[in-house]
Amino acid sequence: MPAKNTIGCSTCCLMDRTLEEALGLISGRTGRAEILSDGPHSLFRFEEVCRSFDLRYTVHAPVADINIASENEHLRRAAVRVLTDLAGVCDRIGAERLIVHPGHVWGEEMRQPAQTALDRSLDDLAAVQEEVNVRFAVENMGAWEICFFRSPEFLDRLVDRNLGFALDVGHAHVNGNLASFLEWGEAIHVHLHDNCKSRDDHLACGDGNIDFHRVMAALPPGVTKVVEPNSFQDYERSLEHLGGVISRPC
Repeated sequence: MPAKNTIGCSTCCLMDRTLEEALGLISGRTGRAEILSDGPHSLFRFEEVCRSFDLRYTVHAPVADINIASENEHLRRAAVRVLTDLAGVCDRIGAERLIVHPGHVWGEEMRQPAQTALDRSLDDLAAVQEEVNVRFAVENMGAWEICFFRSPEFLDRLVDRNLGFALDVGHAHVNGNLASFLEWGEAIHVHLHDNCKSRDDHLACGDGNIDFHRVMAALPPGVTKVVEPNSFQDYERSLEHLGGVISRPC
């Protein structure tokens, strides 16, 4: 059996399997798993599965039906409630990070109300973070114009609230600001995957044109690392590429 790797794998590439099957595959290759708590891997339904494995966890919040930037206050509060409840699950399974998307707006004419709603949600999450052991990490988004947090200017909002930052390398590369995010240097979590800068392909590391030697050298100590691939085979290929990058001298 290959040696366990400290670079984790997201269950997003194994959504066609049960959570138990996905974690079984991941645990044979690495000591860390990131659970996308959505659909067949929802931790609101399958929390107990996590206790069957000797894994360190990070959790990615649901992405399909949640928007913390909703200008509809009822929906915004519901989204925050979901994340609050999920933070409790994270505490019970010992997850270190809870990764959260920053929300989106459906029309430019509603951007300011949505931004106000997002700021209110960030305040709420900062308050929740004070009551739990898991650290929230807000993820930078890709090239979709409806999304918030596509550039480093947003980071001040997180710093002001002591919320963490999850650097998605592929998203930043598509937006042309990966170097700026790396220069800031304060990510607590990173999603690793590759692309050719034209679209967010989630390729295996080494299959696009991201300079992972530069990326890995710039990451701060203690950052948790997870590959977000299209398939488990792409995860294994990513490990091979990243292993060569890490062993190569600067």
